[in-house]
Amino acid sequence: MKKFLLASAASMALTGFAAADGHQGDVTLGVILGFTGPIESITPAMGDGAELAMAEVTESGLLFGGASVTSIRADSTCVDSSAAQAAAERLITSDGVHGIVGADCSGVTGSILANVAVPNGMVMISPSATSPGLSTAEDNGLFFRTAPSDARQGVVMAEIIMERGIDTVALTYTNNDYGQGLADAFSAAFEAAGGTVTLSAAHEDGRADYSAEVGALASAGGDALVVAGYVDQGGSGVIQAALDTGAFDTFVFPDGMVSQALVDNFGSDIDGSFGQNPGTDSEGAGLYQAMAEEAGFDGTSPFSAESYDAAALIMLAMAAAESRNAADYMGEIMNVANAPGTEILPGQLGMALEMIANGEEVDYVGASAVELIGGGESAGNYREIEISGGELTVAGYR
Repeated sequence: MKKFLLASAASMALTGFAAADGHQGDVTLGVILGFTGPIESITPAMGDGAELAMAEVTESGLLFGGASVTSIRADSTCVDSSAAQAAAERLITSDGVHGIVGADCSGVTGSILANVAVPNGMVMISPSATSPGLSTAEDNGLFFRTAPSDARQGVVMAEIIMERGIDTVALTYTNNDYGQGLADAFSAAFEAAGGTVTLSAAHEDGRADYSAEVGALASAGGDALVVAGYVDQGGSGVIQAALDTGAFDTFVFPDGMVSQALVDNFGSDIDGSFGQNPGTDSEGAGLYQAMAEEAGFDGTSPFSAESYDAAALIMLAMAAAESRNAADYMGEIMNVANAPGTEILPGQLGMALEMIANGEEVDYVGASAVELIGGGESAGNYREIEISGGELTVAGYR
């Protein structure tokens, strides 16, 4: 697991302006997600989820004696590390945020962490960066995530495929940290379970034609094609090429592919295909979905619940530390996220703040059944999905 280092005198010096504020006052959180790019169809509901938690805390009037919590959005692009770093730098140095929800895709998240968050002593909680490589990132105790590592998703995906009687697959993955990490984790788990990956090959996003990539995958064979890509980019291009050529008719979709855009793009042409993304059927999930519906957005959208939880954890940790400074509250995030304490669900953030003020312990369960392990990442729950009648349906939870 990552090295969870408590702030030393040396690292305190890196907090800069983040340690210069007082211990109270209004709070600003950065929300840095790929509002443009290969997952742009799912990020609006992610941003809305984070901001729903902020509105709930503001309305309670119980953070720092009535502080309001506001959001500043920034575009990570999901894939352009230079643009993502510049956007994060602006959030911290120009906008003066007190914490960051994000980033989203693993590559840009790692870049922001190493080059912006750590040098500036800023807490980041990602709702969707899943690369196993982030588990061992040097983060000075500043990085957390409410989505599980792909080390676990690889095992879950292998189990789902084998249980459906499929033991040979071809695999294509987007050529970045997310795709490579998931492909490696899945291949190892699938082969350990007795399956065969006939070919594991990267694809580049942004191409107009994926017929050559699909031709190589088809030549290798397999009863299904695993597409570890992005639904708004190359992943959908690969599927279209496979359908056009008849190379595959059954597809397996990990989290980067699971969204309403998938069925909007392909409908019943991909009936019988299946996959998984982080999700739970917990009480908290149901409460969150009802709150999101009332607020006018889809709370079942991928990583929306995890975004609500990321923002909630930052604010509860601030309350526990009696400070909005990252150097002060980063050590409280694991405490408020885990037992012991009273379990806290969506809609109960005001109650949690009141309990913390009274010196009582809370165990934030939230919308995604949060449990942080190791150096601060989610233990993980998954929703198994399948495509039937041109619709995305839920087959179960794991």
